[in-house]
Amino acid sequence: MEENKLTMDKLVSHCKNTGIVYPGSDIYDGLANTWDYGPVGVELKNNIKKLWWKRFVQESENSFGVDAAIMMNPRVWEASGHVASFTDPKMDCKNCRARMRADNLIEQHSKGTVDVDAMTNDEMQAYIDEHHVNCPVCGNFNWTPIRQFHLMFETSRGLAGDEKDIIYLRPETAQGEFVNFLNVQRTTRAKVPFGIGQIGKAFRNEITPGNFTFRTIEFEQMEHQMFCKNEEQGFKYYAEYKEMAMQFLIDLGFNKEHLDFKDHEKLAFYAKAACDIIFKYPFGWNELNGIHYRTDYDLARHQEFSGKNMYYLDPVTNEKYIPHDVEYSIGADRLTLAMLCEAYSEETLEGGDTRVVMHFHPAVAPYKVAVLPLQKNLSEKAREVYKKLSKHFMCTFDEAGSIGKRYRRQDQIGTPYCVTIDFDTLENNTVTLRDRDTMEQIRLDINELETYVNSKLAF
Repeated sequence: MEENKLTMDKLVSHCKNTGIVYPGSDIYDGLANTWDYGPVGVELKNNIKKLWWKRFVQESENSFGVDAAIMMNPRVWEASGHVASFTDPKMDCKNCRARMRADNLIEQHSKGTVDVDAMTNDEMQAYIDEHHVNCPVCGNFNWTPIRQFHLMFETSRGLAGDEKDIIYLRPETAQGEFVNFLNVQRTTRAKVPFGIGQIGKAFRNEITPGNFTFRTIEFEQMEHQMFCKNEEQGFKYYAEYKEMAMQFLIDLGFNKEHLDFKDHEKLAFYAKAACDIIFKYPFGWNELNGIHYRTDYDLARHQEFSGKNMYYLDPVTNEKYIPHDVEYSIGADRLTLAMLCEAYSEETLEGGDTRVVMHFHPAVAPYKVAVLPLQKNLSEKAREVYKKLSKHFMCTFDEAGSIGKRYRRQDQIGTPYCVTIDFDTLENNTVTLRDRDTMEQIRLDINELETYVNSKLAF
């Protein structure tokens, strides 16, 4: 079987046509950097979130979950440094008025050979001038100087009269874990080291087009903070979470050759270590998730700004200290995009036919089983099977078109198993079960289907 190379345009078209992802506000010609998950995509993304939660919260006896509010006291963002310095270096093309991130322009021009993270504004400006980096939209070299644009979305909360308080849509979920450190520790009676995990929406005023769902103005983060005693434990958990994060991706079905670690050369002043796991997207290598050893900076800052004591009292040694933190953060949308890229395949079969197939791990697949009556006069029996199986996992039902076309439709959305109801089903209670990847078929008793499929969903 031959495989054809995936492009982002091809993936976007496939996702729209199969109900995975649609352009946001589509009937109004969209809104830049917004996307809506369709019936297939919402199941895929939810499965990814469930598996992440299972691995990093459910299966960790010293980790606990929270779901913090999107809108927080604005002092939170002063303490975190976002109000003062959460910005992107932007430039405007004077000819076509396109607005671009200076660091992205340099990355594209250098094909990733320049470490933009380590560059100052002046160094980025010098590089763009020296290498005559043209506008990718109109091709001209006529830029405004680099300016820092704030990424926080502001809104206001009305009070009496014309007075209003400025508040923000959160640009990350991590602060919800930090400000709830004391609450979680007290109510769970947790002993350091312990973790707090969260999945939730975040918002950033992104202007630059973001390669489909790679960079959007509204996105979902999956974050885990591991609170520990000191620097020695901090480096220990940093190393552990690097390996855990990588193993999670491999278990999801990623090819190790499409993943790599990239250490940060330029660290924030409070960080002791930081790295990304990068993935080979169709548009090149780029960030998938980050692991950071943040020391005791975050809890110390919130103690300073809130006036609340953030010290932990060790019940065994009676030591008092502000815990250090190791952060593991991955975007649910970005991971879903990477999963789509990794799973997509165009295969040329014997006889010259081509099929598009999404090779999702069965635990990730949006639908686990498609129930297909061979003919419409078998639909009643097929619906009995559908109702029986859908009590245990997501199923879909399709009776339109030839059985071959229906198989292809299920391949396109990554359904691992198709169950066909034929006339033998009425005689002996057996069905044909087709495997998505091998296209091989076996006969199974209807009462064996649940056990068989569940055995393939282990993660």
